[in-house]
Amino acid sequence: MSGAREKKRAKKMRNQPASVTLPAEPGPFAGGGSRACPPPGDVRSEQQHQQQKFSNQLAGPSHRKDQYFTNGQSRGERARGRGGWQGGFQSVSEEMPKYITVSTFAQARAAEINAMLKAVSQKSSNSLVFQTLPRHMRRRAMSHNIKRLPRRLQEMAKKEAEKAVHQKKEQSKTKCRKARRRHINLVAEFNRRQRKNIWLETHIWHAKRFHMVKKWGYCLGNSPTEKSYRACYRAMTKHCLLQDLSYYCCLELTGKENELLKQLGRMCSIDTGLTFQEACCLSGRFEGSLNLYRADRYPEDMLGPVTFIWRPRDGSEHRQLWIWVHPALKQDILRELKVIFQCSEPEEICITEPVTTSVQEEKPMEVVMSPGKKRKKEDKEGEKVVPVKKIIGDGTRDPFQSYSWISQTTGIAISDRSMEILRYRLIGPLSHSVLTETLKAASVQTEMADSETEQNNWWVENCKDSEKVSLHQCQSAIFELLEGMSSPSEMPPGTILGLTVGDPRINLPKKKTKAMPDFEKYQDKVRQLYLEGVPVDCAHSFIWDQDICKNVTENKISEQDLNHMRAQLLVPGSHLDLGPCESKIPILLVQQPGKMAGEDRPGWGSGWDIYLPKGWGMAFWIPFIYQGVRVGGLQEALMHSEYQRTPHTPNDFPDCQAGRQFAKELETSLLEKFKRRPPAKRANYVKLGTLSPFICPWGQLTKNWEGRMKASGGFVRPSLPHPECCTTEGHNYCDPKAEVVRETSPETGEVEETMEITSSEGALKTEDVTSTQDLGERDGTQTSDFIVLRSEKLLMQLSAWCYPTAGKDRRIRLISRLGQKEMTEDVFLPILMSYPRALVWVTLSLLRKGNPELHAMICIPTEDDLLHLSKDKLFCGPQEPKHCDIFKEKVKRQKEEKKKKKKGLSDQDTTEDHEDLILGLWSDALPDVTSHCSRTVLGYVTRGDFSLAAGCGQALGFVSLTGLIYMLYNQPADKKGLVLLRTPASLQYRFARLNIEV
Repeated sequence: MSGAREKKRAKKMRNQPASVTLPAEPGPFAGGGSRACPPPGDVRSEQQHQQQKFSNQLAGPSHRKDQYFTNGQSRGERARGRGGWQGGFQSVSEEMPKYITVSTFAQARAAEINAMLKAVSQKSSNSLVFQTLPRHMRRRAMSHNIKRLPRRLQEMAKKEAEKAVHQKKEQSKTKCRKARRRHINLVAEFNRRQRKNIWLETHIWHAKRFHMVKKWGYCLGNSPTEKSYRACYRAMTKHCLLQDLSYYCCLELTGKENELLKQLGRMCSIDTGLTFQEACCLSGRFEGSLNLYRADRYPEDMLGPVTFIWRPRDGSEHRQLWIWVHPALKQDILRELKVIFQCSEPEEICITEPVTTSVQEEKPMEVVMSPGKKRKKEDKEGEKVVPVKKIIGDGTRDPFQSYSWISQTTGIAISDRSMEILRYRLIGPLSHSVLTETLKAASVQTEMADSETEQNNWWVENCKDSEKVSLHQCQSAIFELLEGMSSPSEMPPGTILGLTVGDPRINLPKKKTKAMPDFEKYQDKVRQLYLEGVPVDCAHSFIWDQDICKNVTENKISEQDLNHMRAQLLVPGSHLDLGPCESKIPILLVQQPGKMAGEDRPGWGSGWDIYLPKGWGMAFWIPFIYQGVRVGGLQEALMHSEYQRTPHTPNDFPDCQAGRQFAKELETSLLEKFKRRPPAKRANYVKLGTLSPFICPWGQLTKNWEGRMKASGGFVRPSLPHPECCTTEGHNYCDPKAEVVRETSPETGEVEETMEITSSEGALKTEDVTSTQDLGERDGTQTSDFIVLRSEKLLMQLSAWCYPTAGKDRRIRLISRLGQKEMTEDVFLPILMSYPRALVWVTLSLLRKGNPELHAMICIPTEDDLLHLSKDKLFCGPQEPKHCDIFKEKVKRQKEEKKKKKKGLSDQDTTEDHEDLILGLWSDALPDVTSHCSRTVLGYVTRGDFSLAAGCGQALGFVSLTGLIYMLYNQPADKKGLVLLRTPASLQYRFARLNIEV
C-alpha cells in the first residue's frame, strides 16, 4: 500500500508546474549557499536585488534547474559527488532563501493565475460549447436550446448565440442566389459592371458561349468555347457567319460639303486609291475605304484604315458623313480631325440616354401586403419604386460631358456616335438569304389606329408623303430581289441599301432553320439588278436622323409585353399580328465585296453589314441565330482577313501608333510565356540564329537594306562576287560550312568561340550599317523611321515583276501586265530613291510541306539553292547551321554573382551590366539583321498557318522594298518570286512563292 501511495504522490508532483519552485540565486559563498539579502543600509543594492529576483520569478517555467549548477558540472555529476540523490536534495535545501518579499511573490503568482484563467476561458478550437462535451452527454436540442446544456456552460453558450446573431446581420449584405437572380437586381449589377468596360448589347449571349477578353475598353468575345475553326470556315464558304462589330466607332461629321472635302483631302492621297471626293461614294450610293494620314504628311505618319459613308444629298449644302474606325485608332483620328477642323469648343451638353437608378438602391424597401393583390414594393414615403433602367449604349460615358465638338470658324461639327449605331456583319454566300428570311419591309401606314401607336408617329408622317412611300416600295422590291441572288459578291462592291423593317421578333420560326435562296423566283429581275445596281435614291434611310433613332429606341416593345401578347393568342404558336402597334425600325444595308485582290477565289468572304439603332441588338440577333447562322468572335475575324489576304487592324499596320502598341503588347506576352517555361525546355534562339523571336525589327531591317544599297552603289549579281570579300571556292550553299573563329571578348578578356558564316551574300555588307547609333535601337517599331508602301501604281508594278517570265511556271497575265514596264535600273532606281525605307505587304504560299508561324523569317535563296531545287523536285530546302551562344558564359556569371549577392559577398555594381540577360535570347543591341544568318533576311511573317482553302501553308507579312527589288533583279527569269521561310524555333528553310496582290 505504501508503495502505491508513493507512486501516486510522485505522479502528482510530476504534474505540478515548474514555476512553483523558487530557486535561489547562486552566489560566491562557500557551501553553495547564496546571499539572502544585502547588508543593512545598502538600499540601492537591495532594490536591485529585489527587482532581479522578481524578474526571475516571473520567468517561471523558462528557468531550468541546470542553471543552478556550476559551469562544467552536470546534474548527475553533482549528485554523485554529494552521495547520490540525498546529496543533491541537501544541496537544494541549502540554497533555499532565508526569507521572501510577500508583495513581489504575490504579484508573480497573480500573473501566473491570470494567465492560467485566460487559457482556460479561451477556446483553442472553433467548435461550439455543446461540441466540447463528451459524446454521451450531447443532445440535438442543445444547438438551439441553451437550457439543455449544463449550467456551467450556459453563460458561454449565450455569448456565442449573441455573436452569431451579429454575424448574420453583417453577412446579410450578400444576398442569396435567388435574390441576386431577380431581374431588378440583375440589371442593377450589370449596370455596375458596365461602368469600367463597355458591354455590347449581345454581351450576355456571348458570355455564355465564348471566351471573353477585355480589349480597347470593351468586353468582347474572342472565340467560341466549342471547337469551331473548321465549322466557321465552312460557314464563311458555304452558308453564313455572323459577327457583332458594334465595338467599331462611328465619328459623324456635319457641315458644308466644300469645307469637309477641303480639309479631309489633306488626310488622304489619291495614290492609295479612293478618297472622300470619289463621285460614286460622294453621292451616298457606295461605301468607301481608305487609309488616313496626318494632315499633309503622306506617306508618313499613318493613322489607320477607315471606311466612310456619305448621306445621300437632300438638296442643301450641308452634308452628313460617317467615318467608321477601329477602337484602337479612334483617339488618334479624332484628335487629328479636331485639329484640322479647329473644333476646340464642345457643343451644348445634350444627355441622350440618362442612366437612372431605382429608389430602392438608396432607401430600404418595405413590402406592403394587401389581401387579394400582389405584393408591391414601396419605399418609406409610400411611393412606388421606379424600376432600374438598363444601360443602353456606352455605360462608361459621363452623362454631363459633351461628346460633340463644333468649330466657330468653319461651322463643322464632329460627334462621337460610338455605340449609338449597332453594326452586325453577315459573311458567306447565303448571307442575303438570311436577311430576306429574317427581315420584312414595314407596311405603309397613313392613319393612327389608336393612342397606343404614338411611337410610330414619325412613320405615319413620312407615309403621308407620296414620294417617300414610292421610295419605300422601291427599296422593298430591291430587298426582295436579294433572295434570288447566288452570292453577295455579284452586287457592285460597297452597295448601300436603306430600308425600314418591322419588328423581326414577330417572324421567329418555331425552330432553327437554314435559309436557302430561291433562284427561279426573281431570275430576270436579278439580272437587271446586276447590270444597273441599286439606284441612288434607294440608299436613303431614316437611320441618319438622330431624333427618329431616339424615338425608335425609347418606344421599343419589351419582351415581357410581347410574350404576354403571344400568350393571349387563341391558337398557341400562330403568327402574332400587332397591326399598327408594330415597331418600325430604320436600317442600312452595306454590301461587303470580299476577296478582290489576286486571281484565286474571287468574292470569297463577301457579305452584308447591317446598321441598327441602339436598343435593338438582341431583337435582331436572335432571329439571325434562328436562321442557322454560326457566330464568330475576334479570332474568326482574324481568320476572315487572313483568308482574304488583307491586312488586319491593328495587327498588320506597323507604321501607325496602334500597330506599334499591339507589337509591344504581343512581345511582352510572348516573353512572359517564354520565361514561365523551365530553362531546359526553352528554345535557344541565339543558337538557332533568331535575333528577335518575339517582335519584328522593321526599323532595323529597312536601315540595314538602305545601308547595303548605299555601300554597293548599285545592285551586283551573285555570279559576280565582290572583290573585297570573296568566298572560298567550291562552297556549297545547300550545306553551308561554318568557320569557328576564336576572338578575345572585349568585356571579359576571355577567348570565345563564335561562328562566322561565309556566303557570297556578304558582298553588300558594310561597316556603316552596324554603327553604334544603328545598333542602339532594339527594333524599329519604337519610332516611325519606316513606311509601308501603299501606292497602287507601284504595287501593280511590283506585282508584275514577281511572276516568272520564262519556264513552265510562266503565267500569261495580260490584264495586270498591261502598261507595266520591264525591270531595268532606270525604272526601279527612282523608286528606291523615293522610298529608301519602305515595307511591302506580301503573301506567301509554301511549295511543299511546312507550316509558317508568327515572326518567321523571309530569306533570299542562293544560286545553289535554286539549282538544287531545279534538279530535285522533292528538295525541301537548306538548313541553317547552329550558331554559337556568346551569352552563355555571361548568363552563368550573372547567376553566380546573384548568388554571391544574396550571401553578401559581392557588390551590387557588378550585376548591373548584365541585368537583362536571359539564356536563349539575344541580349545586346541587334547586329545587322539581314546578314546574321547564312541566308539574307528579306522580311518577316506577321500571320501564318495551314490554309484550308489552298491546302498548303500560307503566310502574310512585310518585306523590305529595297531587298525585294534586289532579289527580283538578281533572280533567274524562271525563278522569280521564290523565297525561303524559316520559323524562329527551327533551322529548316522551306521554299515559298512570294506574290503581291492588288
